Amino acid sequence: MKRNILNNLLLVYCILTIISCKAHKQLVPTPRITHTITTPTTTPDETLLRNQLAAIKGRQIVFNTFSGRANTKLNINGDSNDVTLNIRISRDKEIWVSITALLGIEVARAVITPDSIKIVNKLQGLYTIKSFSYIYEYASKQVNYKTLESLLVGNAMPELLNENTSLQTDNGNITLSGNLQDLIYKLMLGPDMKVSQFNLANQSAGQSLQVNNTNFIQAANRIIPSQIDISSIIKDKKILANLHYTKVDFDQQLEFPFNIPERYAPAN
Repeated sequence: MKRNILNNLLLVYCILTIISCKAHKQLVPTPRITHTITTPTTTPDETLLRNQLAAIKGRQIVFNTFSGRANTKLNINGDSNDVTLNIRISRDKEIWVSITALLGIEVARAVITPDSIKIVNKLQGLYTIKSFSYIYEYASKQVNYKTLESLLVGNAMPELLNENTSLQTDNGNITLSGNLQDLIYKLMLGPDMKVSQFNLANQSAGQSLQVNNTNFIQAANRIIPSQIDISSIIKDKKILANLHYTKVDFDQQLEFPFNIPERYAPAN
């Protein structure tokens, strides 16, 4: 794999997934909600909104550890590559990712914590260590470590579940929308209150992100999307990432091996 392609893959993973349709099968239906707010300017009944937000929060996936293997197609301005992501998460602590390419060869490994981003490029013998704040060169400051955790398991971005949101319901489907400082957002959930789609946009910065969750499966008594499709525009770059989980586990004992060999040099 050429160096510029590998660098693009790493950039996509560390930036796009951080900043960043309908469920194929609704596995856990909830009673239909008939109350409808027809315009964004209508103020929702405060009690209804609080109850809905509490119900949505109650449907979020709770876990101590997560591990998944995802066949992933990355398309950067029309340049497409297939890789496999092996993902491990220790909730609120760290996200570990091993990136393999053709023939199962590991080309890179990354660890993301609330404070830092570390990457080793095994093909080129390079490494990168950055503060987590590095991503603010590419993303809104409302984005944080928890945003990435939520995206990888199909949860709602926590900041979007706030009482200043606008609520709409239609045949049991729920839409939350509003502004989070410089971000315009829309969060869509099915009758099972699982996230089916969310959109973020920062028009002044030329950034937009759309995530679709489909083909929900059950794993360890939790409902998770097996397909996560991400479409991102960052100024003049258009990036598509399609993750298909082929294996998912929760609350298993995991290791997060990461080291930088002495012979490796800092990446430019």
